[in-house]
Amino acid sequence: MEIVKVWSEDGAGKVVEIPADMTARDVCQLLVYKSHCLDDNAWTLVEHHPILGLERCLEDHELVVQVQASMSSDSKFLFRKNYAKYEFFRNPLNFFPEQMVAWCQESDGSIPQSQLLQNFLNSSSCPEIQGYLHVKEPGRRSWKKLYMFLRRSGLYYSTKGTSKEPRHLQLLSDLEDSNIFTIITGRKLHNAPTDYQFCIKPSKVRSDCKELKMLCAEDEQSRTCWMTAFRLLKYGIVLYQSYNVPQQRKTNLSHFTAPVRSVSENSLVAMDFSGRTGRVIDNPVEAQSAALEEGQTWRKRSQRMNVLGSPSPLHPPSLSTVIHRTQMWFHGRIMREEAHKMIIQQGQVDGLFLLRDSQSNPKAFVLTMCHHQKIKHFQILPCEEDGEVFFSLDDGATKFTDLIHLVEFYQLNRGVLPCKLKHPCTAVAL
Repeated sequence: MEIVKVWSEDGAGKVVEIPADMTARDVCQLLVYKSHCLDDNAWTLVEHHPILGLERCLEDHELVVQVQASMSSDSKFLFRKNYAKYEFFRNPLNFFPEQMVAWCQESDGSIPQSQLLQNFLNSSSCPEIQGYLHVKEPGRRSWKKLYMFLRRSGLYYSTKGTSKEPRHLQLLSDLEDSNIFTIITGRKLHNAPTDYQFCIKPSKVRSDCKELKMLCAEDEQSRTCWMTAFRLLKYGIVLYQSYNVPQQRKTNLSHFTAPVRSVSENSLVAMDFSGRTGRVIDNPVEAQSAALEEGQTWRKRSQRMNVLGSPSPLHPPSLSTVIHRTQMWFHGRIMREEAHKMIIQQGQVDGLFLLRDSQSNPKAFVLTMCHHQKIKHFQILPCEEDGEVFFSLDDGATKFTDLIHLVEFYQLNRGVLPCKLKHPCTAVAL
């Protein structure tokens, strides 16, 4: 048995004793069980190097003790959600821009999109990612823009423009004995040309900056493409098997039985309970009217509650104005920059969200959410009607008695938002 210490976002640490053959997924399952948090298969262990300014999510199948042996004394494991871990299996077209994907054998042929993932998973095929990247010159603060090719055999750059002739290709890094990390320090530290930095670190290197291959992409989509392709080319079918484990585990429980969540955010559907049995509402127009009707019911219910015992101005604020503070998606008085950081860390997938206090209006709140890898903010304003306070993010067109009702509504309905709310951005105390 080995001792491993894992840290949560709030700086608390938990020591766990684990066998040498325990995978990252197993450790996450153990922490979910010990911390009584909801298991939605998004938890992950993060390998965090504060001095180098790097971090990466461990793959579910990696052996934690083995990874720990290759880490320096200042490095640590973090326990965090990452909703984007397998998002490329669900929406591959968002991850691989057509101009960046090609076959090795054909200089100008592109992979049919339907075959894209199969080619990455099939070890006998030769998909290739190509495009410009900025590379930091060793021992200097300057960067060089080069045309790069990522293949199963490694990452290459062309010494002559965009030529992929073998005599013009130089190997920058292999995949087998390296891992790909996000650079978490600001671009100023490395004098980087853009914010979209990442790094290839040889597994044997613990804390030597000279051995790191520092890279910089032009935008978030191309950085995500390079990093996702690196994982797929390195691990192939193993990633797909890990992605499928949660579905298999539903029928065959593992040795850790996590507390069962009451409602999965992925399982929220519009229901009609007017008959003797409930039915799922498939028609989106009917679903919207049902949701609006439900919103009216919430309002009526809260009005009845106020008639029974409405709080006077001398009394403390009503439960509806503070109940949201019990929710895992509410983060209080955090700054806009902190909200951005949390969304980025937990994987920029559509519908990832959190709520926070507004910095500009003490009575208002802000919904911060992700859509198409962009982070957007929506102000939730209080509005008064017949002496009662409601909350709305569409100028009063749809009103809610409290923020929990508002979130539940937008989990079922897109409304004025770019997409439905799907994944709460949450931190856990270990």
